[in-house]
Amino acid sequence: MRPALAALAACCVGARAELPSARLATRNTTISHVLQCSDGLVLPAWLPLEDVPTLQIAFRGLVYFLILMYLFIGVSIVSDRFMAAIEVITSREKEVRVRRNGSDQIIVVRVWNETVANLTLMALGSSAPEILLSVIEIAGKNFEAGELGPGTIVGSAAYNLFVIIAICVAVIPDGEVRKIKHLRVFLVTATWSVFAYVWLYLILAVISPSEVEVWEGAVTFLFFPATVMTAYIADRRLLVYKYLKKGYRVNERGVIVEGEGDGSVEMALKPNADEFASDDEEGRELERSRKEYITVLRELKRQHPDEDLETVERMALETLMARGPKSRAFYRVSATRKMIGGGDFSRKIHERAQSDLSEVKAELQRRDSASVVAEPKGPNVRFDPDHYTVMENCGSFEVRVVRRGNLNGEVTVQYTTEDGTAEAGSDYVAAQGSLTFGNGETEKKFTVQVIDDEVFEEDEHFYVRLSSPKGACLASPSTATIVILDDDHSGVFSFPQRDFELTESVGTYDLRVVRTAGARGKVRIPYWTEDGTAKGGAQYETVQDHVVFENNETEKFIPLHITEEDSYEKDVLFYVNLGNPELLGDDNRPVMPGYEVEHVQNLTTLPEDEAVVAMMGWPRAGEITRAQLRIKESKEFKNTVDKLVQRANASIIIGTSSWKEQFSEALTANPDNPDEPPSVADYVLHIVTLFWKIIFAFVPPTDIGGGYLCFVVSIICIGLVTAVIGDVASHFGCTLGIKDSVTAIIFVALGTSIPDTFASKVAAIQDKHADASVGNVTGSNAVNVFLGIGVAWTVAAIVHWSKNETFHVEPGNLAFSVTMFCSEALLAVLVLVLRRRKSVGGELGGPRCVKILTSIFFFSLWLIYLTMSTLEAYDIIEGF
Repeated sequence: MRPALAALAACCVGARAELPSARLATRNTTISHVLQCSDGLVLPAWLPLEDVPTLQIAFRGLVYFLILMYLFIGVSIVSDRFMAAIEVITSREKEVRVRRNGSDQIIVVRVWNETVANLTLMALGSSAPEILLSVIEIAGKNFEAGELGPGTIVGSAAYNLFVIIAICVAVIPDGEVRKIKHLRVFLVTATWSVFAYVWLYLILAVISPSEVEVWEGAVTFLFFPATVMTAYIADRRLLVYKYLKKGYRVNERGVIVEGEGDGSVEMALKPNADEFASDDEEGRELERSRKEYITVLRELKRQHPDEDLETVERMALETLMARGPKSRAFYRVSATRKMIGGGDFSRKIHERAQSDLSEVKAELQRRDSASVVAEPKGPNVRFDPDHYTVMENCGSFEVRVVRRGNLNGEVTVQYTTEDGTAEAGSDYVAAQGSLTFGNGETEKKFTVQVIDDEVFEEDEHFYVRLSSPKGACLASPSTATIVILDDDHSGVFSFPQRDFELTESVGTYDLRVVRTAGARGKVRIPYWTEDGTAKGGAQYETVQDHVVFENNETEKFIPLHITEEDSYEKDVLFYVNLGNPELLGDDNRPVMPGYEVEHVQNLTTLPEDEAVVAMMGWPRAGEITRAQLRIKESKEFKNTVDKLVQRANASIIIGTSSWKEQFSEALTANPDNPDEPPSVADYVLHIVTLFWKIIFAFVPPTDIGGGYLCFVVSIICIGLVTAVIGDVASHFGCTLGIKDSVTAIIFVALGTSIPDTFASKVAAIQDKHADASVGNVTGSNAVNVFLGIGVAWTVAAIVHWSKNETFHVEPGNLAFSVTMFCSEALLAVLVLVLRRRKSVGGELGGPRCVKILTSIFFFSLWLIYLTMSTLEAYDIIEGF
């Protein structure tokens, strides 16, 4: 409505200013006019141009206005295809090694630096219509200067800096603030954005008035890489930033931190710690994402106790993708989709989360499968099992050898015993021989004899080895171990080792207790848990009980229940202790020391040497009676979190994989809420924009050629639509008597900036920081000048130089607009910096009163800029 009113006002002013009274004629009370319009680059003028009635002029102006609005929608849609290609290109990733917590970690990071991406491709994507309009206008006017392109660039810069920031300040909920995270980058780009327009004034009115030389155009363009380079230096803390004095403080956790922007960088107490801060920034961001994912996962488990783990993980990933930081491309495309009835990305986020989770699970399963020892190819023989524990009085036992693989034909293999601590002849009978497997036969057994004696001995072992196979190969295990337990004494009881490591996802862990040096009688051993860094009731369940070994039983297990907390990094300890073993009689009551179980004979009646030997037969505790158990995070859970967090980037879902997907989206009206049907408004917007959706669905999908093919085709389409916009805007202005400079700063600048307005608004509300909504405005404003005007004027100056001519550019309204913008931009940046003080806390939001005053101030700056530039264009006030 506001542009329409402005058009009517300009129509009245223009008609009275442009048309001499001598040309006025009255015919049946209808006033006729002569229109000073000419053919455009692609669109001819609307004939006739003479004796056009006022009513028809108004009708033509309305038609041009509606066409202009429709073209703005079209260029927004194709610009979003362009932004999607840019997002895919800049989302390429690589693996880097960072050192955290004393160990190296491999994380996945973007190939493109965020600052470089925002100032190059992202800025080009959001400003492509303005930039191409300036270039196309120069080419269409035979490389003569025009007012529409440069005016649109300056007008768009004013709208972005004043109106968009005013909206972003106002939409933040009361009491909340958003602060720019990368302050150094913002200050650098803000400086360049103001300097860009100062430079325009210098080359137009000071250095070479009314003329642009080749070197001036070239330098203007070269300021673009200079902007990117200095912003990158600020972001990475290179060169002078390494030596600037920094302030440090101790935060509430006692960690020394460096304050810059709003972010605090944890600093190690070592020289040049600052040098590594940027390299570790990716690791810290990843760590925060991990913690958020795990917190969301726990909350969802509590809310949905009946859902399986995979469903809860998918829901957590969806939540993380929806909450996580987004790129400017994501917000821009989201805003355009809502404007044209395309809905939001909820459904695509759901589908992406489900797909990512399936891929991660499959990848982890492949990794686990790869870690399993592969079966040897062809026929093979081995022991199964490869460990035997036998009693000394067993007499003999069988050893089993199996055949695997191809079972055709005959296979022979030799076996032989070999001493360990047990010796052939005194502890077992040496054996050797040959086993023959017939056709299709899968197993063979042979017998080994054990020698019993009455002498107390520690547990002993010997080996049996396979060798000299024929018709097959040896597979692991080809050696079997046989342990002989003494049957004359009750045994020694202990843990097999001192340290154990288990994962929190194990549920119940069976801790093994072994019985060595005898297995005679029934023995009871008490055990109990003891807290370390792990606390009973929190990380594990405390227990105090007994374990009972029956006669000839050599091992028992203590069940320990571990609590799963879904921790990403966990390392806590607790202990299990064994008490003194007790020998039990037939009535399960402890037998007093000094008596044998079977004979109940008082040892004091025995000779001293026999009494000592008898006492050695009583059960006793071994060397390891205190086990340390370390609870670690689940490797599967940790790997799953790593993979999912790395994929939890909602920005990349704006890309497309096929033409089928693009046409399906183009032909379908989608609501904002995927659980509800489209509304009437959704269908109206969808039908109105259906033409553009179908046309630009032919643009190649972003998955083809890594996004580069979509990038090239999209920018060509933007150029074509922008060429038509330039002609329609000129015809609209000349029809209503509005100068191109006024049309540019009011209508064209506003139309090309509408998607950015909605994108910045959503980014301001959803993001934790103000970079995506405010920080990119200054960078885009600088890029607009250095690319849009730098390229156009450089080419035009070269063409005129080749003809021995000069490229004339009248300062006029452009120099005045630039001066107005620069003056107000300095005030705007100063206000943003002052808002970072503690009284407000950030560039956006803050106390309600301050928030409203700031928004009114910024919006007033834009109105003053429009008013003054328009008055100067019509010579009501004096310019340059």
